[in-house]
Amino acid sequence: MPYLAIRTNLALDEATAEELSRRASTTVAGELGKPEGYVMVEITPGVNLRFGGSTEPAAYMELKSLGLPEERTGEFSATLCDLAGEFGIPAERIYIEFAGPDRHLWGFRRTTFAG
Repeated sequence: MPYLAIRTNLALDEATAEELSRRASTTVAGELGKPEGYVMVEITPGVNLRFGGSTEPAAYMELKSLGLPEERTGEFSATLCDLAGEFGIPAERIYIEFAGPDRHLWGFRRTTFAG
């Protein structure tokens, strides 16, 4: 159910991208209290991304999950920014979009989570 996409202008090598993916997956599962078996993480390094008129390290993230607790998005923002910071992306150069779609708008196994 949870999906985290991280698009960054950093040119991460394969091992670093894999480590970010692994850490992001366990972080999202832990923060949301969801089984990691349902977490999907997409890391897209090396994109053409300009933020504030600069091409210094930056990222755009999307965190989507059924039942996303809106009152905790500030906490999730801090956690995700801290994680990205460990890979060289400063918190002030990250935007994060949070979304909690309705169950009928999330498909899986040829149906949706609505039934």
